Amino acid sequence: MPWDSVPWFTEGGAEHSSEVARVLGYAAFGGHEGTIGSADLQVKALSSPAAKIQVMPGACAILNRASGSTYQAYAARLPTTDTVDIPGTGSTARSDLIVARIENPYSYGETWPNPSDPKVGPYVFTRVISGVPNTTKSVRQVTGNFSAITLARIDIPANTSSITQAMIKDLREMANPRRQRQVRYMHGHRTGGDSVGDVKLPAWEEFPQGCRWPIEIPPWATRATIIATWSGLNQKNAKDSYGYLRARLGSATTLITNFDCDWEGTAQRHTFVGGGQIDIPASIRGTVQDGVLEGSGAVAYTGQLLADAGSTMFFDIEFEEAPREDTF
Repeated sequence: MPWDSVPWFTEGGAEHSSEVARVLGYAAFGGHEGTIGSADLQVKALSSPAAKIQVMPGACAILNRASGSTYQAYAARLPTTDTVDIPGTGSTARSDLIVARIENPYSYGETWPNPSDPKVGPYVFTRVISGVPNTTKSVRQVTGNFSAITLARIDIPANTSSITQAMIKDLREMANPRRQRQVRYMHGHRTGGDSVGDVKLPAWEEFPQGCRWPIEIPPWATRATIIATWSGLNQKNAKDSYGYLRARLGSATTLITNFDCDWEGTAQRHTFVGGGQIDIPASIRGTVQDGVLEGSGAVAYTGQLLADAGSTMFFDIEFEEAPREDTF
């Protein structure tokens, strides 16, 4: 009988195999593993540091890596905080990896001990893999082909018995992080245009005036990447122009992009791309904030760049859901 003879789901009292049920989990997670929510399964130090850590509540998908387990995944949840002992160090520093691991002795080829009560297990645990290299980022790097996901690494100094938050490196990944892209643009500008360069750093101005759009931030977004484009800017008054460009969402600003147009002669048009990644704080998730293009000039330069009827500006933002640390 080449098929697993009872597909999910068949009526008439048919008995479904655990393997077929895990195929459903694999399909539901898109073949990915990791935490379900961005705040799930954070590894935290105790409020009063001790030789313990705590794993905060959450849920996860874990691929089944037992022999012959292609297209299978477990779904696991931690409804309450799990506290785990971490042995202290002696004269040598040590790094420990914290993982969530499935220990299912009934899966083919697995050698885990049978639980005392098969009905309730447990079959999923927080485990500490001690003494890993301090560059380790994944359980795949240091151990066998276990059904496990990586939560954190703890880098413990020598002669230390209490774990602080500064020692904990978050290594979680999400199974299916969400993304959303929004693109806004403005073509041309009012008669006479608008220039950048007359306002000098550290001051900033909206450039060009009118490059401001309401952006709806998804409630799940934890960070965003902004690509800001100023195209077809006209170098004004044939003088060396030097200054700075950036994008802003609410009060969060990207890193600065410099412009330097040192041509002094006939008119030239220039295109600049700036932006970068910003964090989305919890206070503005699910709100509407202005997306703004901004510019500033350098004090020692008198040249200006003009956005006019021949210019086009873009505010391209992609929101991302990524593991985040929240206070419980």
